[in-house]
Parts: sequence; C-alpha cells; structure tokens
Amino acid sequence: MTEQPRAVLGRILNDLGSTLIEVVAGEADPARTVSGVLIQDPLDEPARLPGAVVLGVGVYGAGPVAALVDTAAGLGAAAVVVRSPVPVDGPVSEAAARTGLTVLGLTPGASWAQVAALLRSLLAVDELGTVGGPDEADGAEPLAGDLFALANATAGLLDGPVTVEDRGGRVLAFSSRQDEGDNDRIATVLDRQVPAEKLRALEERGAFQALYRKEEPVYVDGISDKPRVAIAVRAGGEILGSIWVVVDGPLSADRTQALQEAAKVAALHLLRRRTGEDVERRLRADLLATVLEGGTHAPQAAVRLGLSAQPACVLALAVTGEQYAPDRVAAGHRVAEALTLHLAAIHPRTAAATLGPVTYAVLPASSDEQGLRVAEAFLGRIGARVPAVIGIGRLAARPVELRRSRADADRALRVLGSGRTQRRAARLSDVYAASLLEELTDRMAAEDDLPDGPVIRLRAYDARHNTALTDTLDAWLSTFGDVAAAAAAVHIHPNTFRYRLKRLAVVAGIDLNDPEARFEAMLQLRLRPPHP
Repeated sequence: MTEQPRAVLGRILNDLGSTLIEVVAGEADPARTVSGVLIQDPLDEPARLPGAVVLGVGVYGAGPVAALVDTAAGLGAAAVVVRSPVPVDGPVSEAAARTGLTVLGLTPGASWAQVAALLRSLLAVDELGTVGGPDEADGAEPLAGDLFALANATAGLLDGPVTVEDRGGRVLAFSSRQDEGDNDRIATVLDRQVPAEKLRALEERGAFQALYRKEEPVYVDGISDKPRVAIAVRAGGEILGSIWVVVDGPLSADRTQALQEAAKVAALHLLRRRTGEDVERRLRADLLATVLEGGTHAPQAAVRLGLSAQPACVLALAVTGEQYAPDRVAAGHRVAEALTLHLAAIHPRTAAATLGPVTYAVLPASSDEQGLRVAEAFLGRIGARVPAVIGIGRLAARPVELRRSRADADRALRVLGSGRTQRRAARLSDVYAASLLEELTDRMAAEDDLPDGPVIRLRAYDARHNTALTDTLDAWLSTFGDVAAAAAAVHIHPNTFRYRLKRLAVVAGIDLNDPEARFEAMLQLRLRPPHP
C-alpha cells in the first residue's frame, strides 16, 4: 500500500511565502511534518496538537512573542505565526534557537481568518493518493499529485499564477506566485472566493456561458487589471469547476494544449475528491460508532480518528419540537453540519457523525464544563429558529471511557427533549434527578407496575367528574403549602382552593400533614409524562 503524502513546512513556505508569510526567526526545516492549525488563546487552556502551526493572534512585542514560542514548543508545535513586523533580536531569536521552532511573520493587512483557512486548505491534501496506481506514482509528474500540486505545475507550464475553482467561484486550490497577479487575484486567494462583483461582471460579459460551452480555453480581458485564461473542468457532460490563469496575453498553441491537459487531470481530482468526501464521511461515522459503542475495536478506531491523545467528552445533539416533525431529518442534517463546522474551528481533532436521529461529537477537552460552554455557545449562535438541544457526557480520560460518556450524553439529551426543563444544553449532573424520573417512568410503563395510591385515585376521580383536584395538589406541593401562591397558579380564589384541598384529601385518602405522604405524592406527580 502506498503511503499517503504528509503536509510539510516546506510546502507552506513555498505556497504562501511570496504572498502571506516570511521566516523571521529560527531555521525552517522544509521536511518537518505539519499536522494542523491552532489559534493560541491566553485565556483558555491550549490544546496539544503535535506538529501544529500556532497562530499568535494579538501577540506583539519581543517578550510575548518569545513566551508564545516557549508555549508552542511545549505543545509540540512545528511553527509559530505572529504579525509582522516581528522583533527578531534578543528574546525572540533566543527562544527560537532554544526550542528549534520556526517563527513566521504574517504580512500586515492579511486577516487571521484568511491565513487559518489557507493553512487548513494546504494541509487538506488529497487522501486518496496519486492519479494512477503505484507504478505510475513512482515516476509521476507533478500533475499527478493533489490539486495544489496541479495548480503549481500548471503555473510553471503557463508562467502565471493559477487557481482551481468550483462552479460557484470558491477557490479549491491555488499555486504560488500569486503576488505576480493583480489585486483582484490576491483578494480571491485570501478570501478563498471570487469577489461577488467580479462574478457578476463575468456573468454580464458572457464569460461563463463561453467557458461552459467551449472545450478550449477562454480568454477574458477587461474585468481586472490583468487578463485571464480559463478552461472548464469537465467529467462527461458535467461541469465540475474551472482553472483560471493570470496571463499577459492569449496563450500559444503549446500552452493551450498544456492547459487542456491540466483540465483533464483536474477532472480526475475533483471526481475523486467528491467521492472521497462521501467515503470519508461514512468511514468516520462508522469509526465513531465503534468508539462510542466500546468493545475490542474501539481503541483502534479512536486512534484512527485522532482521539487517543487527550481527554474528551461526548456531545449529543437532536432536534426537538412537534412543528419540525415533517422536516426533522432535514433540519437535523443542517444543524449537524453547523455543529461539525463549529467544533472543527475549536479543535482540529474533533470527530462528529450522525447516527440515527442524533448527531454525536467527541470534543477533546479538559472538563465537561468546557463541553457545556461549547454547546451553549453553539446553540446561542443558531438561536431559537431550530429547537435543538445538546446533552454533554462526563469527561473520558481514555477512549474506552467514551462509551460511558455517550450514555451520559444520551440520558441528558432525553431529559432536554422531554419538556421537564427549559434548558437547551446540560450535563447529566445538571439534570440527574429528572433523568432518574424518566427512567422510572419508562420502567413502570414497560412493566405496567404503577401501584395504586393517592395520585392515581385523584386522576381517576378527575377523569370521572371533570374536576381538577390533581392540579390543585400539584400546585399546593410546588408552592410549599402557600395557599395564596398556589391559588394564583391555578387561577382560582384562595377560599375555593382551600375547599378543593380538603376535598382532595378525602378523595385521595392522603394526610397532607405527613411529610412521607407529601413526598410520595410529589414523586408520583413527577412520574407523569410531561406531554402525554
């Protein structure tokens, strides 16, 4: 089996070095493996992700930068990025030399959101390997690599910066040398999207109609400072995307042929990318199900998902509300995708998958309190437009404990969806008593084991005579025997309430002065399903 390519620091320096970043301290090892991106927050406990690039947002000055380098080294990071200009003498250079980390300077004006997105795109190499088989891979041209390698190879052949885009103008990959383009191209790469006004201008000029109608490249001039040559990426009759090259003028015959060949290779990549995304989604769902169910294969599945390095807790999300019953699957799918994106921005090793009506996520965290904060923040973002709730399980120190964390999350989720609480996110410890009541209700319903008692007699009496003695008892117990407050709760006069209270004591055969009788009555009232 051919080993899959690993992202390295040299790739980041080659692709972003002329546009966004520069080495300001330390010796850059081009072969050093890069595994992800971490954003350093001085007010939150940092996650450990060996081989990560740490983004020092808001870190300025020699002392803070040097401290960040030391912190990043403790996390096993591969490099640190801080905003230029960076003081490279004294503490910064000493910290870089002491830790062996590379300090990169981010060009002024570039946003941290943009650089984080670009870095993650560069790290998302094509996990399906090369275009051909192992024999082809041994002597493959650069075009047989991932989409970024294809963009770089095409840029070399056509002597101009290249982007590979989908049909909506979203940048899937880009080459180096983007600084040789114009302002529109640089904005496109930084935003990972062609600006809306440029898309409209291209549409009005008929550029897209020509692009999707013709097999050969289309020359586009007058839209930006420099002209473009574009070609559609096709698979049979389907348009998958396009390749755009900043040029000085129309292409020669040789370069036209080279661009057409690049479009054919790009079609293979985009098809396999789409197929790979579906396969990867199903694979991660299967692996996560294995982890959450426990058993002998759970530890290996956790390793494959990257969940074995630190403690984690399980989050369980579901959509509630009867008004969403006809569209609950679609609503749940949308909210699940939003949760997956939200968690991916928090920690790169988060795993999420939808199993039946519930979406489960394993969040690396230092405590279940952190999981609760993340869940509440997400629900706050989506607002009340979708009635989603999230249960949080206990912290699992090892992957084998995630099964118990899932059970906790399921129990909390059930309470949140039962109507017993107004909360939208909770740990099991937050709703433990309500969870026990739910389980006791289930047991009694399954075994038909609800014994006769005061509350049962009251309910039967109310059903025969159309009275409300059960509600009277519930209001009195809930207000600690305060007749005025209880009467107000059921909207009757206090004297009427006192009469009903005496009447229900006779009908139910209950001594309201007995604390044990009051407790039993309150328990049976709570066992009633909130929404029969």
